[in-house]
Amino acid sequence: MPRHPPGSSVGRRDSREPFASDQGSGSVLAVALVTAVLLLTGLALPLNAALTTRQLTANAADAAALAAADTASGLVAGYPCANAAEAARLNGAELGECTVDGLEVTITATRRVLGVTVSVASRAGPPE
Repeated sequence: MPRHPPGSSVGRRDSREPFASDQGSGSVLAVALVTAVLLLTGLALPLNAALTTRQLTANAADAAALAAADTASGLVAGYPCANAAEAARLNGAELGECTVDGLEVTITATRRVLGVTVSVASRAGPPE
């Protein structure tokens, strides 16, 4: 086995060119790119779920408010808030608050997504 004198440059990098070869840099770039895509996807999915749940809750709130207003006007038999609760339940939400003021009804529908409660208010009644 050949011996090299102490202080020789065999097996050492030249200090003037610390990274003489870019071999393997494509792999590092590919790993970084895949990681970035996975992180962005991981952030986008819960946001999409929250926005979708908010829209579904708004739809349930509107349906519940219309059901309660129809009941308050005498178009449908029953109690306004009970019908609103049933309409909200059928749309996958829960009735939070229900206020009947003459023919005008204001309700709040709630739904949980990812441990967060989404709440939407809706009002229905005759036009002013």
